[in-house]
Amino acid sequence: EVASARSSWRRRLIFLALGMLLWREVRAQIRYSLSEEQKEGSAVGNLAKDLGLDTRTLKERGFRIVSTSGDSLFTVNQNDGILSVNGKIDREEVCERSSSCVINLKIALENPLEIHYVSIEILDVNDHAPTFPEKEKRLEIWESALPGARYQLQAARDPDGGMNSVQQYKLSHNDNFRIEVKDRGEDRKMPFLILQKPLDRESSRRHKLVLTALDGGRPPKSGTMDIVVDVLDVNDNMPVFTQELYSVTLQENVPVGTTVIQVNARDLDEGLNAEIIYSFINRTPQNILEMFEIEAQSGDVRIKGDIDYEEKAAFEIRVQATDKGPVTMSGHTKLLIEVLDINDNPPDVTVTSLLSPVEENAGKGTVIALVMVSDPDSGKNGAVRVRLASSSPFKLQSSFQNYYSLALDGVLDRENVTEYSITVIAEDEGSPPMSRAKVIQVQVSDVNDNAPRFPNSVVYAYLPENSKLGSIISTVRASDADIMENAQITYSLLQSSVTGSPVSALFKVNSLTGEIESMKSFNYEDIKTFEFKVQATDSGVPPLSSNVTVNVFILDENDNSPGILAPYSELGSVNTENIPYSADVGYFVAKIRAVDADSGYNALLSYHISEPKGNNLFRIGTSSGEIRTKRRMSDNDLKTHPLVILVCDNGEPSLSATVSIDVVVVESAGDLKTPFRHAPIKEESFSDLNLYLLIAIVCVSVIFLLSLISLMAVKYRSLGRYSAPMVTTHPDGSWSYSKSAQQYDVCFNSDTLKSDVVVFPASFPPADAELISINGGDTFTRTQTLPNKEKVRD
Repeated sequence: EVASARSSWRRRLIFLALGMLLWREVRAQIRYSLSEEQKEGSAVGNLAKDLGLDTRTLKERGFRIVSTSGDSLFTVNQNDGILSVNGKIDREEVCERSSSCVINLKIALENPLEIHYVSIEILDVNDHAPTFPEKEKRLEIWESALPGARYQLQAARDPDGGMNSVQQYKLSHNDNFRIEVKDRGEDRKMPFLILQKPLDRESSRRHKLVLTALDGGRPPKSGTMDIVVDVLDVNDNMPVFTQELYSVTLQENVPVGTTVIQVNARDLDEGLNAEIIYSFINRTPQNILEMFEIEAQSGDVRIKGDIDYEEKAAFEIRVQATDKGPVTMSGHTKLLIEVLDINDNPPDVTVTSLLSPVEENAGKGTVIALVMVSDPDSGKNGAVRVRLASSSPFKLQSSFQNYYSLALDGVLDRENVTEYSITVIAEDEGSPPMSRAKVIQVQVSDVNDNAPRFPNSVVYAYLPENSKLGSIISTVRASDADIMENAQITYSLLQSSVTGSPVSALFKVNSLTGEIESMKSFNYEDIKTFEFKVQATDSGVPPLSSNVTVNVFILDENDNSPGILAPYSELGSVNTENIPYSADVGYFVAKIRAVDADSGYNALLSYHISEPKGNNLFRIGTSSGEIRTKRRMSDNDLKTHPLVILVCDNGEPSLSATVSIDVVVVESAGDLKTPFRHAPIKEESFSDLNLYLLIAIVCVSVIFLLSLISLMAVKYRSLGRYSAPMVTTHPDGSWSYSKSAQQYDVCFNSDTLKSDVVVFPASFPPADAELISINGGDTFTRTQTLPNKEKVRD
């Protein structure tokens, strides 16, 4: 028992030391203890909890037991990670009579690949009672036998181990015999029947005894064997071997018939009582009888079958010598045969958990397969070196003892190589060495790693206002470098809003062709430019997409007539202006102001006197709208001059508006009643209210300028390209100023008494900064570009 305990402690220390040395290479190692004879489905332990795994991903990651000798005895639940018994476990069947019974399992998970090692110690329970090979043992003992004579009995066998094995023997009460037990190790206790009182054949010719074997369980179990002792005369000496233990070494694969050793025994008797026959004991295992035989007369032990070190490295044979006396006597000895290994087995390469095909975007270090090498030989004959036959973007990494990971060590490109043939060569260190090659086929699969690409990040579309519904404003195209479904592109609008309306209510895009179709007619005066995004999405999993910005510019149409501004804006009214009879040439009569909601040339207004025709008394500035006298008054002129002023835009066709003014000639300037011609001069000092008004006006002007600068900067970014400032002179003396995306018509006149500036917003110019001029059709007229540093004279 002490020796068994020490052996158990040594094994535990060895396992502990190995665990510490391999700590960096084993992802996790767990040890459980389990009693044998558990019901099927009994839980061993919660692997997910003990390994710190997320139970929601176990099934997705292929949580399972892989390639071990004990994988059929256990099963794992991929839903909760419970390791449970898959069938009835008999410790004696799994580990025979080993003092320590440990089953090692390898647990694998994928994506990413993880290997965990689980050791399960099978604990023995007292589930077997001791049994004897025979129900009845017959002994023939000469009456001349002396007290102390020993008779070996067949030991009872108990498949259980440790304290649950046979611990003691008891003999039924009698006067002549007692039982003695000799401990021969390995949980085997050999009973001997000891004669303690001389036999008297005349008193009793036969003794019937009962031998009981008890194990150490609680409660103990027992088995019995009947012993019948027949008392005989004479042959009272048994054969005795020259050695109690014979030991020999033998190379594996020796030829059949080779003599291993010769055993020899002597018998002190004479005649037939001294003639010896050699044999193996009756309970010799069948595998030994198939491999060895003994010559009955000479005691030569010979090879009968194939000796293979990998199947069994040592044999223990019980040999008996029996004399030919009337009542035979036998002596026993033990023969130990140690088999020496030779390099007769090439290494074996096993590939598990092969990841094929491998996605082309797999990262460096991705485990492609697990490679296990083994060699049943021992020593250097069983030491295996592993390497790859040729260069490739893969490498072998040692993970645990004879386990290796085939990992990615480079970049995969499916377009260059679609399949790899990887040759793994395993070679032992024997003399001569033996090797074996294993070819692993790895397919490379395409992944959706390329998003659709547009030729340009921004697309410009021009849509005339009031255009028909269903007009195609632009077509977007994208390409994808992937193949098959990964390259199938569909187009869609990204959700956004334009002036409070969702973009899907304004436009629709053909999902296959990329044609963008308008679903609403736009008014340039309401909105001039806006943008939205079109998304191109492939059919890969997961899908990839990219966007293109569509900048839509609404082109102005001449759909708005000029509007007359106050004080002459009242519809249907006739306005009156007074001038003195003594007015000089160029006398200011009135100023007509008008605006046009359109832009560009559609908003460039001109003023004309339509009635009376051929009027030679008054003239009007074509661009300024100022009415002045052309000459001095004469007595022949009328006192009242009705004028009809026509305001026309420059669109095609041109639209116009009219205003009527009656000019009344008065005798003297004192009779004039025009309020703005002689403004009263206030002599009162500058009041606080005026100061506040001045500050407010300055603040509003600064805010306006900052807003204007910000707007110009935003427009500059959205367009991406601009032209130099452009100034165009007109025949009537006015200037048109154009810069960036907006054109303004600025009209000046040297005759203006007041500093009046009229600014007309123009339509969006083309990218090359040419002004749009409608001369019976859509044409572009290039205008003069002035340097920025040149000042314009007021």
